[in-house]
Amino acid sequence: MRVLGISAYYHDSGAALVEDGRIVAAVQQERLTRVKHDNSFPGKAIEAVLEIAGISLGEVDHVCFYEKPFVKFERLLETYLAFAPRGYRSFATAMPVWVKDKLFQKSALLKALKAVEDAPGLEERLLFAEHHQSHAASAYYPSPFDEALVLTLDGVGEWATTTVGIGRGDDLEIVKEIRFPHSLGLLYSAFTYYTGFRVNSGEYKLMGLAPYGAPVYADLIRDKLLDVKDDGSFWLDMDYFGYATGLTMTNRRFDNLFGGPPRAPESPLTQKEMDIAASIQTVTEDILLTMTRSLAEEYGMPNLCLAGGGALNCVANGKMLRDGAFENIWIQPAAGDAGGALGAALAAWHQHLKGARAPLEDGMRDRMRGAYLGMEFSQDEIERRLKAAGARFSVLADDDLFARAVERLEAGDAVGWFQGRMEFGPRALGGRSILGDPRNPEMQKTLNLRIKYRESFRPFAPSVLREHVSEWFDLEADSPYMLIVADVARDKLLPPPEGAENLSGLERLNIARSQIPAVTHVDNSARIQTVHADTNPRYHRLISAFFEKTGCPVVVNTSFNVRGEPIVCTPEDAFHCFMGTEMETLVIGNCLLRKEEQDAALAKDYKDRFDLD
Repeated sequence: MRVLGISAYYHDSGAALVEDGRIVAAVQQERLTRVKHDNSFPGKAIEAVLEIAGISLGEVDHVCFYEKPFVKFERLLETYLAFAPRGYRSFATAMPVWVKDKLFQKSALLKALKAVEDAPGLEERLLFAEHHQSHAASAYYPSPFDEALVLTLDGVGEWATTTVGIGRGDDLEIVKEIRFPHSLGLLYSAFTYYTGFRVNSGEYKLMGLAPYGAPVYADLIRDKLLDVKDDGSFWLDMDYFGYATGLTMTNRRFDNLFGGPPRAPESPLTQKEMDIAASIQTVTEDILLTMTRSLAEEYGMPNLCLAGGGALNCVANGKMLRDGAFENIWIQPAAGDAGGALGAALAAWHQHLKGARAPLEDGMRDRMRGAYLGMEFSQDEIERRLKAAGARFSVLADDDLFARAVERLEAGDAVGWFQGRMEFGPRALGGRSILGDPRNPEMQKTLNLRIKYRESFRPFAPSVLREHVSEWFDLEADSPYMLIVADVARDKLLPPPEGAENLSGLERLNIARSQIPAVTHVDNSARIQTVHADTNPRYHRLISAFFEKTGCPVVVNTSFNVRGEPIVCTPEDAFHCFMGTEMETLVIGNCLLRKEEQDAALAKDYKDRFDLD
């Protein structure tokens, strides 16, 4: 029995295919259209997952959409009525779109599916899951647990913004929820907007900026903006927010509370933005810790699963893990709306069709297959595509390839690394990555300014061999999806230079804090990916070779793209990005490319090619 799950029309659309409960493939639409956070109908992603599976749309038994449009429309109407006459301008803007398109979304979905393939009986096979049901299913069913509490957090689905579910065996039941407009995700996004970053894109920038500030506004946020109960449930004072009925996240009263209007996008960052970032991050962590401690006490379950955009707050995830209220935490790597496509397929299989969970495969820690669920390219196809693109390359046997890659890393190159199946979710996990030497104190600046073309303060993640993680970081657990932040091990830290205590804000950026300065954030933390030989043997082999040569079992890992660009998907995407940046080396399959050997006429300007994120 095959189920196709799809998400679309808000942000990060995607498609996923499940066969008898086993995850076969999952792809985000943005990777194929090259439009960041693409929210269009995922026709290309559907074609991709069907091609990976080797089937047609007519061979799919059910198609499940990740939310219920009518219930969402009901929430929109009730919200405007509740706040009337406030919000009329927003209401007048939204209604024509809803009446014309979204109210008839079932017809629109069927029309779009038929454009992929006009298979008979599509209408009878089309199902709809609820938004947070999809998130919860994506968290529990792929997890390694036979029993778990499931927590989902995001901006808003139909009505729910936060839900609690109980997963046991093949069953999953939502038992609690917090409803719109009271939303931890939208609270965080309000501060994303106020500090000048883009909503639904810049939240991770806010998280990365937080360590440069102090939580001086935290008490103001707690006193004026929200009321948190003993169990972690919360209520927001909507007098300060515009998102329910307005066209902006915050309003003038919010501006007055924090001493001025929102920061203009791309304008210089000040200590105020850093302190605001630190404050909302602290408040968010406190709420989540209060909530998870209460849930652990109430339900007495050792395992916690997380999904929804809020589950991408890896700093908070690390604190929840170290807090110990739950013995084990598992986070869906595609926690946002793209992952809703996978959750919709799993919800249809388990909850509509009453199917059993797929068994854990030998050596696998969960059912996500390392999140390597996208397309892959054979060596012959890689060579053919690169030749057609005009690339000049050497084809090396594995031993030579890994030795040369390590040599280039040690020499200070940024190395594009394109291997195997593409990752599903927002993180590059060694399938479509740019790598560097973490010991190089210039590597963070090099990658941010010469390769990624992005803000200098943004940190990079370490990929570390799982068998060595506790030697280098304050972490004993698996973190295969780069969703846990922990401190660098104390014996790997360096003493601060003279006068460091007098520095503030971004002045602290260029201090070498540890033996791996390129991945050590300003607060001595790192967003860790543990690399496992059974899920990504080639990436594990590369880091092992680097370890053997240098004594360091860690490499810098950042996504293979520039700012505003989706992660690369095809060999052509990788070559074009390589030629559009100052990246020195590219490895695709067994092909090795050096920048100085390429045709200079093929150079591209990637610095301003994509819209800023």
